[in-house]
Amino acid sequence: QVQLVESGGGLVQAGGSLRLSCAASGRTFSNYGMGWFRQAPGKEREFVAPISWSGGKTAYADSVKGRFTFSRDNAKNTVYLQMNSLKPEDTGVYYCAALSSWSTLAVAYWGKGTLVTVSS
Repeated sequence: QVQLVESGGGLVQAGGSLRLSCAASGRTFSNYGMGWFRQAPGKEREFVAPISWSGGKTAYADSVKGRFTFSRDNAKNTVYLQMNSLKPEDTGVYYCAALSSWSTLAVAYWGKGTLVTVSS
């Protein structure tokens, strides 16, 4: 089992920044690729970004490319999502996930999420 706890969400004005963190405990964190997903009100959960187990490979949804940066610190069992130039459409609950597959983005474990609200 891997337990994931997100933090860092909150209310921010459009154009502002937030950094989300996800702390992991349980099974060996560094074995897993990790991912961030989000769910806007009334919409389905969508992929935001994955990161490989080493942190050497990342990818981003087109909607966040160039604004969000995903990083990880395996010594601290933590991943981070730096979000800059935030837009109202970035509003939603952000979920951290441990991935069972990089290619399919299948999720082995979910966190409970942290709410991000971007005001216009």
